[in-house]
Amino acid sequence: MPADTILEMRNITKTFPGVVALDNVNISVERGEIHALVGENGAGKSTLMKVLSGVYPHGSYEGQIVYDGEEKAFRGIADSEREGIIIIHQELALVPLLSIAENIFLGNERARHGIIDWRDTNRRTSELLAKVGLSEHPETRVTDLGLGKQQLVEIAKALSKEVRLLILDEPTSSLNDKDADALLELLKEFRSRGISSILISHKLNEVSKVADTITVLRDGQAVSTLDCRGDVISEDHIIRDMVGRSLSDRYPPRDPQIGETVFEVRNWTVHHPVHTERKVVDNVDLTVKRGEVVGIAGLMGAGRTELAMSLFGRSYGRDITGEVRIGGKPADVSTIRRAIGAGLAYVTEDRKTYGLVLEDTIRRNIPLANLEAVSAGGIVDENREAAVAEEYRRKINIKCFSIAQEAINLSGGNQQKVVLSKWLFADPDILILDEPTRGIDVGAKFEIYTIIRDLAASGKAIVVISSEMPELLGVSDRLYVMNEGRMVGELPAAEATQERIMSMIIKSAGK
Repeated sequence: MPADTILEMRNITKTFPGVVALDNVNISVERGEIHALVGENGAGKSTLMKVLSGVYPHGSYEGQIVYDGEEKAFRGIADSEREGIIIIHQELALVPLLSIAENIFLGNERARHGIIDWRDTNRRTSELLAKVGLSEHPETRVTDLGLGKQQLVEIAKALSKEVRLLILDEPTSSLNDKDADALLELLKEFRSRGISSILISHKLNEVSKVADTITVLRDGQAVSTLDCRGDVISEDHIIRDMVGRSLSDRYPPRDPQIGETVFEVRNWTVHHPVHTERKVVDNVDLTVKRGEVVGIAGLMGAGRTELAMSLFGRSYGRDITGEVRIGGKPADVSTIRRAIGAGLAYVTEDRKTYGLVLEDTIRRNIPLANLEAVSAGGIVDENREAAVAEEYRRKINIKCFSIAQEAINLSGGNQQKVVLSKWLFADPDILILDEPTRGIDVGAKFEIYTIIRDLAASGKAIVVISSEMPELLGVSDRLYVMNEGRMVGELPAAEATQERIMSMIIKSAGK
């Protein structure tokens, strides 16, 4: 093991029933480097890091972990943390109603004679927050912080444990561009202090911006290791290694056949569910035609998700007013059941919390939005249920060992396909897709874009909400621009550019 190497994982093999998740993987990380780990969903990235951190304990895999020159046999996360290996998962592990200080030292309390020393805890918390660029008071509740600041609290928590190797799994997937850039700058600062980082990310522009080395996994194998300190590594090169082929076009070709207006929203206003004096959606008008893909652009906090959820059975907001028309007639969308009955479907941005029953199987998840179609006399017909799940598994290429696999064990892209299958089985006329490709790789994104194209071609009306501007420009026929709860612009996709959209947002601010 070279003197400047902090970690070597040698010939790591990890299997699950019916699946080889990791096949003889080797990876080496130097001291004070940012090492990116990229690959399609299901390539084995998170599994490899769970082996390293002890989530999958020694004995449950084959191969060696050599850390700081010694072979390690981690039996759990506590073992790896004692060595300064800290993993921050994509789903933050913070307790929302506890303070920042309580979260940072949870399980590692600063106490004297069995009594927590709050003065010392708050002092040390302030020091740690300063290191990650936060000025919040230590007693601030985590629920009162935005996602970007919550991510920084997680990193401060890692620093409290004397981190030497920091693992971040999709750390910017839920962040806006400003917060993502701040996080990446922090990783560079850690590098200057000699702290090593392993960054798992699907955002290849971010990877190219900060990584010293990139290891590409494909189908459980390490297929290439790229040195970014020499020649510039193009995104196309990385994608080719990830998917085993070139993606000449990120978006499938379309020939839109747009028909009559099928979805109209008029004067739609929604108030915040707690601070009822505040409008989160302000007098919005929206139309979507048959066979059309309409994108909604806007910065985080613009009100796009609030609009979508309030339209879908008033599942967000208070004092909602306005009119919805479907097929030219007034539609009752006052409850989720009525919204579904009217032909509306909403694919949530948070598939793990609201889109899936994670501990249940693919077979049981797919029919959930249309149980009547697989039931007789109020009793689910298990044969019909299985047939439906198998049909959608094949139709949209859900990668799994069988429909008996639990959703929690699927990759992010395949979880998203299960969510889409659930709503496609409900056969809606209008689909609202909220961040449909968040946290999934370029190969799976292309498959989702192809599904969107095919749905539009079949006559469905599609609304896509996305924080990725190139994605909106790539899939949409027409775009609305939203800011501060209002629609501030509308453009045909052929006339839309990122600069023009941002100009609309900036000019509307504070009006």
